[in-house]
This record gives sequence, structure tokens and C-alpha cells, in this order.
Amino acid sequence: MQAGDITCLQAVRHYLQAIEARPELNAFVSVFAEEAIARAQELDNQTTPKGRLHGVVVGIKDVLCYAGHPVSSASKILNGFESLYTGTAVQRLVDEGAIIIGRQNCDEFGMGSTNENSAYGPALNPVNPDYVPGGSSGGSAAAVAAGLCMVSLGTDTGGSVRLPADFCGIVGVKPTYGRVSRYGLIAYASSFDQVGVLAQNVADAALVLEVMAGPDGMDSTASTQPVPAIAASAKENGKSYRIAYFPEWLEHSSIDPEIRAALGQLLEQLKAEGHTVEPVSFSLTEYIVPTYYVLTTAEASSNLSRFDGVRFGHQSANPVEDLREFYKQNRSEGFGPEVKRRIMLGTFVLSTGYFDAYFTRAQQVRRLLQQQADAIFNNYDLILAPTSPTPAYKAGEKTQDPVAMYMGDIFTVFANLVGVPAAALPLFKHSANLPFSVQVMAKRFNELTLLGFSAALERDFSQSRKGAKELV
Repeated sequence: MQAGDITCLQAVRHYLQAIEARPELNAFVSVFAEEAIARAQELDNQTTPKGRLHGVVVGIKDVLCYAGHPVSSASKILNGFESLYTGTAVQRLVDEGAIIIGRQNCDEFGMGSTNENSAYGPALNPVNPDYVPGGSSGGSAAAVAAGLCMVSLGTDTGGSVRLPADFCGIVGVKPTYGRVSRYGLIAYASSFDQVGVLAQNVADAALVLEVMAGPDGMDSTASTQPVPAIAASAKENGKSYRIAYFPEWLEHSSIDPEIRAALGQLLEQLKAEGHTVEPVSFSLTEYIVPTYYVLTTAEASSNLSRFDGVRFGHQSANPVEDLREFYKQNRSEGFGPEVKRRIMLGTFVLSTGYFDAYFTRAQQVRRLLQQQADAIFNNYDLILAPTSPTPAYKAGEKTQDPVAMYMGDIFTVFANLVGVPAAALPLFKHSANLPFSVQVMAKRFNELTLLGFSAALERDFSQSRKGAKELV
């Protein structure tokens, strides 16, 4: 498009045809075809590019508000609801010339690791449709991996950008908590949620992140720190880094032997290239998942109380005699099983007699985790870790065992608990012919180091990722 070889309209029509050709993936829950075509024509009629994302075709996860368009968090409870405003992250992309092509499937309210907890049915993995694409941003990852859009916006509460990126073989970036405004994001757990990017390569993710990032008067948790040249950082070369890894994670009983071996070889390779690579003992590993689920379910219990069927969304057709029964029927019919499970767990840990034993204690553990993370990043630039203990699961494989599903988040939720930026880089392929990635984490608000190193690592492994095209 920059060279004038194709137009924005031709690009949009290409992606609309691609979406139409892959309905079995169930990646999109609605496509804004006519609007995207009109937007492309408008951009083509301009004599100069509108902005840094002029003509870039973007899909957005069905938890991000876009004025005049449906948004449902993949839940029946929001059936028929249209957003009254546009979220900050989406608006900043539009202001820079992006074309929003549709909203993408996800786990209901972002609760899940496989995209099987959706009112629209599961999304499938384009690498192999017998497998899940990961969650909760599964539709967003599947769309990028299948070439149905250039980039996608997802959200990451405990790995919901990085895990689907890992399963689908693309790049997933979760920024520092507060780097991107949450205004217009339907909340799951407000102190964990963060808008992230799914892309074919690090440079694309860095550009989109730079556009989205920055202060926002509509979100008091958005950082006021100035946004550095994040996109430029993805082109750095030749730096040496101090890298830590947790032996407890690489030797964890849940990790696949091939993933363990590949990451071990990568660490040796980085050491041979002149980086400082050292093991750092991390004694709190066993507390990570319990702490995460106590706190996020508590926040979900509070956040989801607003969905009662009174002002918007699903209302039961059954007659009721009082307001309490009205609420119960609306919520029982509107929420899916996983959302109900987490609401009940969160309500329990917040209840009288259990608040201090669970919620307060979990907050204390979270603080210890943050202190340990700060201590590590005082001595190291980066932490390298697995993204998932295994490659993608077969569809239906873990739906009957929620605890096993939750334990699959063991390596991703740490970044959300301590608020650091993290990226999943698809460098490897498993003998099951499925991709898997390395996870890279950096100090809070140090996306420059995170993406500079990630881009260099991606270049080192470029032969394993033939065909990835940059937008920039």
C-alpha cells in the first residue's frame, strides 16, 4: 500500500474473502464488511496517509467497545447490546488510519484458556482444527494465524494474549499494567486486565502497542509516563542482555520434555552469543496459580454484578414474583458454566469469615511476588520462561477438569500478578507438528528492552518463520 501497488480497498476485500473462506474457524463473531469497505475507500481518497496505521486491517476481541457495534464478551447476558462509545485503545488505532474489520470470538468474559467457553461456540486452531487456539483471545489469535486480518487486539488477564499466540504460532505481547488504557474494555479482573496485541511479527506488535499506549483521562490506572519509541526498539541489534530463568519452572513436573529441552538449548545458545544467562531460584512458584485465581475471581464477582438484566442484556422470559428471582433467572440463563464457577468462587473468598483467610492472604502473597520480581529485575534485564507447559490441547480434552485447565496458566499469570510486560515468541515446533513459544518478561514499563530483545531473537530464528510479512 505504501508503494502504491495495492489500495486499502483491495486489502480489505482480500481479508473479507479470507474470512468468508474459513468459517469453520469461528474466529469472528461479526464482520463489519460494508463499513470496512467504506473506510478503505475513504482512506484511498486521501492524498496523504492518515497516520502510522493507514490501511492496516485490524480485528478486535469481543470485549472491546466500538461505538455503534455489538459487544457481548461472548456471553448471552449481553445479547443484543451495542456499545455507546469507543474504547481508547480502539480509538487510537482508528485515529491512525486502521480499519476495524470485525469482532472476534473469545472465552466468555475472558474466562478460559481454550476459547471453548463462548456463547458463539468454540474457535478452532488454524494450525490444526482438531486443537484449540488457546484462550481467552482465541478468535483473535486464530484470525491472525490464518491470515484473516493483519493484527488483532486481545486482552490479557492471566495469559489470554500469550497463550493463544503460543498455540497458534504467532507473536503475542502483553504490555505493562497501565501502559494502555482499559477504558472501553469490559472488565474481568480490573487489577490484572490489559489490552495486548497479536501479530505475525514483533515489529508489527511494537507499532500497534506504541499507537495504543499513553495516558488517558478516562482511566485513572493508565500510566502518565511518556511513551518511548517502542516501534523503533524492535529494530535494535547487537546488544547484550542479562537474562534470568527459573530452574523450578524448567524442571516443573507439568512441562513437556520437548519444551524443556528446546528452552534449555535456547538458553545455552544465548550464553554462547555473549549474553549473561543465569538461574535464579524462585521459591513462590506453587503459590502463583492459587493467588491468581483467588484474586481474579474476587474481582470478577464484583465486576460482573452489574450484569443483572435490568438496564441492558438478557432478560428471562419466565414470569417472576420479586426482584431477587428476576436477578437469579437472568443471570442463571445469561452466564455460562465457567463464568458461574468463577463468580461463585469469588463471592466465597470475599464472604464474611473467609475474606482474611483467602483474599487478604492472596494480596499479601501478590505483594511478595512483586517484591521478588523487583529484586530480580534489579540484577537482570529479562526473564525467559515457558509460555505453556504443553502445546495446544485437543478440543474437549480439558473441559471436564477445570483444575487441570487452570494449572495450564502456571507460567503466564506471574506477569499479570506483578504487572510486568511479557511477550510470547513462536520460535519452535513440537513433534506433534504444533508450534510453541518462549516467554520473555521485562521490568515494568521497559517495553523497549522486551521488544528489542524479542526482535533480535525473532531474527535469529527467522528461518523457522518464513512467510511472516511486516506491516512497517
